[in-house]
Order: sequence, then structure tokens, then C-alpha cells
Amino acid sequence: MKVQYRILIAILAITAGVFLFKFLIGGSTVALFAPEGAIAAQESSIIKIMVLLMLIVVVPMFVLLFTFAWKYRAGNPNAKYNPVRARSAWKQIVLWCVPAALVAVLAVLNWNSAHAVDPYQPIPASAVAPGAQPLTIQVVALTWKWLFIYPEQNIATVNFIEFPENTPVHFELTADAPMSTFWIPQLGSQIYAMAAMETQLSLIASSTGDYVGKDTEINGAGYAGMTFTAQSVSQNDFNSWVAQVQQSSSTLDANAYNALAEPSTYNPPAYYSSVAGDMFDTIMVKFMLPSSTLPASPADGSPSQATSSVPDMPGMQMMPGMQM
Repeated sequence: MKVQYRILIAILAITAGVFLFKFLIGGSTVALFAPEGAIAAQESSIIKIMVLLMLIVVVPMFVLLFTFAWKYRAGNPNAKYNPVRARSAWKQIVLWCVPAALVAVLAVLNWNSAHAVDPYQPIPASAVAPGAQPLTIQVVALTWKWLFIYPEQNIATVNFIEFPENTPVHFELTADAPMSTFWIPQLGSQIYAMAAMETQLSLIASSTGDYVGKDTEINGAGYAGMTFTAQSVSQNDFNSWVAQVQQSSSTLDANAYNALAEPSTYNPPAYYSSVAGDMFDTIMVKFMLPSSTLPASPADGSPSQATSSVPDMPGMQMMPGMQM
């Protein structure tokens, strides 16, 4: 074998070994393998176990690949090749049973883990701080930004969320834009946000820190910038932050929302001291009526009158502030 090929194989082997070592012991700079929450830790462990199981087949395959390539190279006249030799029953059993058993093990593991980290399931009590009450955050995927509504605190933010550490955070998600995927890699599962429906996700942060959130569904020109910051803080710091946001001069009424919903690629964090009506449900349900939009508030502050050419739909009740 030529020297340059040996050097290349050695470099590849060392690189793979270093990556596998860091992968197994942790400390990776890749967010997916640096979990900061109970859900993310479970998912990271599942990924590592599955990779190790698959290496049972992958490693021998690559060893045999290079072995056969070297043994039966054109420059090796001593290699014996007998294409009509009788097949060994034991070799056939190994070639078929080992991969089949591996697939069966992976199937069971995948089934169990999918239920264990079901995004709709509540956070295990063992991961929750004593006395911590779940926090609800409503998420609306816009073009190309994220709107977060805190229904219990009656505040809203754009491209920024804050929550207490060791506290279950229950996300309710919908979209007023093309389909998007909500994901905070260091905290756990990703889930779709789609118009006219609600999805749910439960996450928890095991320590304080800033985590990057992103959209993983390509949805147009501003997709790459559709990111947000998720900040985990102490309970006291969270209470102070809520009080600070409630002092903001901006409010999220119908006019403000309609302006916010316009497509834009530059979206710095924004804060709203109050949210008008049941904004989340109104946004979600409006897609059930094709011509409905969030009506603008009249200049004189009087209640807006909903009008629409959509015929009456039996059994459909209007949400407050929704146009018909």
C-alpha cells in the first residue's frame, strides 16, 4: 500500500476515534450532545445507545470493506478467489441473524423511548424542583419570527423567552404562517407549529443559562434568521423579569399583532406589557374561516364590529375579537 494511503487511513481512524470518544464521554460542543434538561438528557442517551448498537454492524462492515479491497487488489497475485465454493451455513446464519436481531432490538428501544419522551407527556416529578408550578407559554410561529404569549402573566415577547430553572414549561404551539418547527436542542424534543391546529410540548431546564432556539423547517427567505433565545433563570429573577416586562409601553392588541404578523427578516426581541383577549385561540381558530382576520381596533377605542362574507356555520362559536 502506498504511503499516502496509509497516512490517509490513519488520519481517518484517529479522527473517528476522537469523535467517538467525545461522543461517549460527553463534553461535546454540539448542542444536541450537551443536554441541559431532563428530556434532552434522555434523548441524548437514546441516541448514543442506538449509535453504539449500530456500530456492531457498521464497524465490521468497514473493516471487511478495507480488508477485501486490500486482499483482492490488482497488484496481489497471491489472493485466492474461488467463486464456486460452497456456501457455509454458519456464515449465512451470522450474516442474516445478527442484523435481524439488531433491528429487533432497535425497534423495541425506539418504541419504548418514543413513549418515554412523548412531548405531550408531563415532566417527571423527579426532575421538578419542590413546589415548582408548571409555566404555560403559548407559541405562535410567524413569518419569520416567534411570538410567545404568557397567558397567566398576560405578557408577550418576540424571539425571547424566559422561565425558571427546574420548572416544567408547557408549550402550546400554533402558526400564523407556513409550517415551522420549534426546537431548543439543549432542552429536548422538537415539534411542529402548524396553522389551524395546536401542538404541545413539555420541557424543563436543569440549570440556569441561555439556550438557542430555532426553526428546523425551511419556510422561505427568512428561515435562517428565525431563531430565538431561551433563558433559564432563578424563580426570583423570573418574577423580576415579568414585572419589568409588565412596565413596557407596548401592548399586543389587534393592531399591533397585525403589524407584527407581516413578513420580516430582521426581528430583534420585543416585549409587550399586556395581551388583548384570548389572542392565541383567536389566531388558531381564524384559519377555520377562510376570510377571517384579526380586526384592527377602531381609532376611538370602541369595540370593533366583525364583518365577513363567510356564511354562518352551524355549531361554530366565534372567538372574542374574531372577524366573521
